[in-house]
Amino acid sequence: RGIKTPAVLEALRKIPRHIFVPRDQRKWAYSDGALRIEQGQTISQPYIVALMTDALKLTGSESVLEVGTGSGYQAAILSQLVKTVHTIERHRKLSKKAALTIASLDIENILFHEGDGSLGLPEFAPFQAIMVTAAAPKAPQVLLDQLDDGGRLIIPVGARFSQTLELWRRKAGKFKREVIASVAFVPLIGEGGWDGPF
Repeated sequence: RGIKTPAVLEALRKIPRHIFVPRDQRKWAYSDGALRIEQGQTISQPYIVALMTDALKLTGSESVLEVGTGSGYQAAILSQLVKTVHTIERHRKLSKKAALTIASLDIENILFHEGDGSLGLPEFAPFQAIMVTAAAPKAPQVLLDQLDDGGRLIIPVGARFSQTLELWRRKAGKFKREVIASVAFVPLIGEGGWDGPF
C-alpha cells in the first residue's frame, strides 16, 4: 500500500492487533479494515494506522500526543517509535481497558489521560507530533498551538461521515497544511470538535 518505512512496518509486525479487538471480532483482527469496539468507537484499519504513523516522520526522540485512545492499538504502535506517548480518551472505560492491554505487553512509555482530547494536554506541551484519531470539523487551533516548532499534527477533518486526512506542520510560528487521503472516522466530541452526542 506504499508504506515503506522499516520502523513503522516493524512496529506493525510486533504489536499483536488481535488483543485490542473484542473477542467476537478477533477472526477479522488482521484483515485490512476498521472494527468496532466498545462505546461506539472503532479500531482503525491497519493501513490507516500505518499511513498516519508514517506521515509523522518519527525519529525516536519525540513526545507525542494521541487524541482518542480507543482500544490502545495506535498508542502501542506509536510507543515503538517515540520516547513518550501521551494518550487521552473521554471514555473512562476505554481508557482503563486500553491501559490494561498495554500493560500486558510490558510497554512502559505510554501515559494515559482522561478528558476532552480536543483541548489537548497543554500542561505537557509542546509535542513534536500530535495524532488525532477522531474527525473534527477543522483542525483545532488549541492543538496546533501545542505543537513544537517543526512539529506535525495529523487529523481527519470534514463532515460527519466523510473526511480528508490533513497533515499540519508548524515552522517559525506558521502552519502549513497538506491533504493526504480521503477517510471516515468516528467524530471528535468536545470543545474543539463536535458537540455530540452521536
